[in-house]
Amino acid sequence: MRTLFTSVLMLLFAATGVFASEVEMEKDKTAVVIAAFGTTYESSLDSLLKIEKDVKAAVGENVPVRMAFTSNIIRKVWHKRQDDAGYKASHKGKVPDYLYDVKNVLGTMADLQNEGYRNIVVQPTYLTAGEEYADLVAYVEGLGGIKTMKDRWKPFNHLAVGDPIMGSYDYRGNLESLAKALKKDIDAAAASSSALVYMGHGNEHLSTGVYYELERLLNQTYPSVKSYIGVVEGHPELDEVVEKLKRDKVKKVLLKPLMIVAGDHANNDMAGDEDDSWKVVLTKAGIKVNPVLEGLGDNSEVRGIIVDNLLKAAKEADIELK
Repeated sequence: MRTLFTSVLMLLFAATGVFASEVEMEKDKTAVVIAAFGTTYESSLDSLLKIEKDVKAAVGENVPVRMAFTSNIIRKVWHKRQDDAGYKASHKGKVPDYLYDVKNVLGTMADLQNEGYRNIVVQPTYLTAGEEYADLVAYVEGLGGIKTMKDRWKPFNHLAVGDPIMGSYDYRGNLESLAKALKKDIDAAAASSSALVYMGHGNEHLSTGVYYELERLLNQTYPSVKSYIGVVEGHPELDEVVEKLKRDKVKKVLLKPLMIVAGDHANNDMAGDEDDSWKVVLTKAGIKVNPVLEGLGDNSEVRGIIVDNLLKAAKEADIELK
């Protein structure tokens, strides 16, 4: 297994021309990689670009910040658009040029290493420490574990991965920060005499339990507005949300995505017109639904959590920013 992993890494760096003998190794050169699932919806790109802007402001102009998309499907869509002259012309000034060649985290880190950056903080925009986060940590730790005969030829000096928005091991503080950041949604629901329903992505990882805890925390923190959370994958499912709404005799809800961007899931699974969309299912249950297509990346306080997690990870890894 070790031999296979080493071979894959050699191919990765060979493909980008990253060999120690060809690179001037500078211990103090630092960069940041924002790891986002990504989106193909131009209307939801702004959420990611706001995160990028806030991160750049936090780390200073001397630290490059690169965006990486972890979804293979989404990257392929953007790469295909690279050859679509009509699309590029109609979106000039609206879509950053780098998205047409957006890479995954490994490719982005390889590019930075080839440019002499040996200290890298990878900050995900994920909500939970689920499958994607576990894989991200594994990728970065694998690169950080590369040993060479002489330390000066190691491809990296210090690497770090920041926590997801809802935290990882020590997560309660993150949940409390997120609950505080979501007060604007609570206020919006209260203003329209509605309950608040969030649709998260979820996964089949044990992290799904954190959604139950966030729902409980929201209801404890803001008892005047009933809050409910369900996910597309894993638990709590939509059926469970509907059951709770009926139990509580809720007749009107503000429906929002508990996701960084209001992309495909928000537009189709949440607010679409298909029979299985959340909007349609809730409407058929006798509930008036007001869907709001706004990602968490549009919330400045949520972006602040991402920045705080990045700065904390850098500090713990002894990586100096600015």
